[in-house]
Amino acid sequence: MQVLIVEDEPAIADTVVYALESENISCKWVTTGHDALDEIHKQKPELVLLDIGLPDRNGFDLFHSIRQICNASIVFLTSRHSEIDQVLGLELGADDYITKPFSPRVLTARVRTHLRRIQATMETPSESALLFEHDTESQRIRLRGIALDLSRYEYGVLSLLIEHPERIYSRDTLMDLVWQQSADSFDRTVDTHIKTIRKKIKAIDAELDPIKTRRGLGYAYEVPK
Repeated sequence: MQVLIVEDEPAIADTVVYALESENISCKWVTTGHDALDEIHKQKPELVLLDIGLPDRNGFDLFHSIRQICNASIVFLTSRHSEIDQVLGLELGADDYITKPFSPRVLTARVRTHLRRIQATMETPSESALLFEHDTESQRIRLRGIALDLSRYEYGVLSLLIEHPERIYSRDTLMDLVWQQSADSFDRTVDTHIKTIRKKIKAIDAELDPIKTRRGLGYAYEVPK
């Protein structure tokens, strides 16, 4: 499996590359957001270590762009220690947030943990993968073999949720990732789309209700038991 390191400081990048390659973890290093997207298009990595303060664009913005083309796990690697930045990074859907300075051994251990989870997911199909068939090329989702008649934004919401089971997405985060705009004037838009998606799912399976509301937090796809 491949790890992509997006870091503009050579000294830090060299430390990360050395630490990972010493443990036989294959990695690639780029210094800008532009190069990161190019590399992801060439060879989709399983995990991205992403610095927030890049020379050509903000790491949070780059996160959105990566999510449009790749479902890799994303770990923010940054010198920003504030609680607000950490909460924002995790609310966006990042898998982890590691602050500088860091211990190379601890970093490697956390990367290995994420890679093991990814490997386990690849080897054992999840219940959601068996329940829903997601064709990313045609942007179609089938439930029990029956195609769901989804609008563009309904598809965007459902595909994001089923690709990341149990992860909670706030309304603002869903607006940012699916609509790619502020939710200031659309506070009920996400709720309306979730309601419609639920109806379309129940039209195929009346007993199925996999999209859960986490009160005060947002929505999550819960793998059916």
